[in-house]
Amino acid sequence: MATINLGAIKFKWQGAYNAGTAYTVDDVVSYNGSSYICILASTGNLPTNATYWEQMSSAGTNGTDGTDLGTTLTTQGDIVYRDASGLARLGAGTSGQVLQTNGTGANPSWGTVSSDFVKISNGTFSNVGVLDLDGSTYWGTDGDYSMHKLVLYDFVPDTSSNVNMQQIASGTVDTNNRYSYVVTQRNSSTTTISNVAGDVVNSIRFTHDNIRGGLGHGLDFILHNMLTSDNNHALQVTCMITGANQDGLLRNCFHIAGGITEAGSSMNSARTGIRIIMSSGNMTGKYATYGLKV
Repeated sequence: MATINLGAIKFKWQGAYNAGTAYTVDDVVSYNGSSYICILASTGNLPTNATYWEQMSSAGTNGTDGTDLGTTLTTQGDIVYRDASGLARLGAGTSGQVLQTNGTGANPSWGTVSSDFVKISNGTFSNVGVLDLDGSTYWGTDGDYSMHKLVLYDFVPDTSSNVNMQQIASGTVDTNNRYSYVVTQRNSSTTTISNVAGDVVNSIRFTHDNIRGGLGHGLDFILHNMLTSDNNHALQVTCMITGANQDGLLRNCFHIAGGITEAGSSMNSARTGIRIIMSSGNMTGKYATYGLKV
């Protein structure tokens, strides 16, 4: 009866290849990251010699035959991708950017989401008489948008006053008498429509008459700020005021205001922001700014 050596029917792991070791059939060694099985007993024949060895597995990326991810990815937020020659690192983009493809045969990159209507900033203000929103933080980089929109909400004055606006150019507030505006008001408790206007004045007024402080007034309005073809700066304001009037009754007033600032010799640079001003007292509320591409 034939004798079967059960120990010879399994692979025998021998560790890293050693030129001085006598290898027999079914010995398995590692060599340059790959593994090989002996098919013919020998000593001193490299595992790459197909007469004595067959390859069982191939080396992966280990820093010698490929890219070591431990050294490729160096900073928190890095991601790995394949460029034209191998694995590569893409460092983190700036806050708010998204990963985008640049098509077949090109590397990915970080980019800003392209949209016709983009929220640029938002925040709160408390007990201030003047609110300046100026610069790229509030309006984006010059030329990014054709038009801007400002929304003030949860807006409450601490005293009866009007709300006015002036424009800013690189930190300089335009206080010259070159604003014009008209405000139309309709109170929900009456059919009367009334107007107030200003021509060549030092600010644009948003409200028809004083909004009431200390009586629960809220003020929400949206402002469109755009540069016309002749470098005049046009504004349009839609305003809804809700709250108690002098007689204590709940009233709703709808205001539409429009204005334009002429391009004067001292202010003919691009407007970079606006100033919201209370005619008296302080205001508390929240703001959000948006950019529109036309």
